[in-house]
Amino acid sequence: MVFVGMDHGTTGVSFTILDNETTHFKILREDLSAGKVSALKELSKRVDLNSIDLMAITYAMGDALKAVTPIEKVKNRGIKSMEGAGKVTGGGTAVYDEIENSGIPTVVIPGIHDETTCLDERFKAAYSHHASSEKVSICYNAFLETGFKNMIVSDISSNTVTMLIEDGIIKGAMDACIGAMGTIHGPLDLKMIRDIDDDIRTANECFSRAGAVKIADVYGKVSHVKDEIIKNYLNGDGKAKLAVDTMIMTIVMEIYGLAGITEKMDGIILTGSTGSMQEPIDIFGPIKKQVECIAPVVRIGERSGSVGSAQIARAVFEGEKDILGIPVVK
Repeated sequence: MVFVGMDHGTTGVSFTILDNETTHFKILREDLSAGKVSALKELSKRVDLNSIDLMAITYAMGDALKAVTPIEKVKNRGIKSMEGAGKVTGGGTAVYDEIENSGIPTVVIPGIHDETTCLDERFKAAYSHHASSEKVSICYNAFLETGFKNMIVSDISSNTVTMLIEDGIIKGAMDACIGAMGTIHGPLDLKMIRDIDDDIRTANECFSRAGAVKIADVYGKVSHVKDEIIKNYLNGDGKAKLAVDTMIMTIVMEIYGLAGITEKMDGIILTGSTGSMQEPIDIFGPIKKQVECIAPVVRIGERSGSVGSAQIARAVFEGEKDILGIPVVK
């Protein structure tokens, strides 16, 4: 049996192949956008495409889907809009279209939003969007890795999104634009709202400058920003240190906020390229130290999105009817 998972992330598109062995690879978004790389050609170097029993993929916000859905039944790639916050830039779109036209059996994983049926009604009333589709994959990987049925999962990378799972069902989440900072994205404060009103920047431009970057004063290509902040931090730059410390503070606040509305807590999961980081600077440790009084804190690797997608493909193939409360359409 061969199952493939795809994580459509901010800096690139990651794949995991579950076969006799587990294989991972990532293609940078800038290479995809420039047409330098074919995702299927890269995949075919590692596995016979005809041997794939099922692939599960994520794409952007996934806000037009309420269920894990066969790709042939998905309209407009499962999203409501190509514009605004989280604007599509083209790299992941090319991959999606390649897969859709390939004939490989594929399902598309939905995002978490106000039409997600398993959510607590209060979360749906409060927020229109909660998390993009790869967060479902991350939660499923965390669920399988730990066995926790009641947990908080915080995915920390270019943005930070934190999810609440109760009794094995996703009940709520705090999206990047309303909660904690990531390295690039973060919540819009009053100054940014005024900048939008005054046509200084678009909402998407503000969203993409609201994370640690605004404190570190580091801007540039998405794939390089985190490395630049780390370099400055290690060189003793005060702005970079304040940026990292502030980002950690907002993440701890977000975790405590979700912990405060649940009565059951088996554990807290930290993941993502930043959340799982221990070297060259330790992000995981300081967060763990501040929240471990709530519940045990577990670190899972930054590949949890693509791994979880592949695990969802396997579960769907084997007849699973829902993924953490999200239904599966046959």
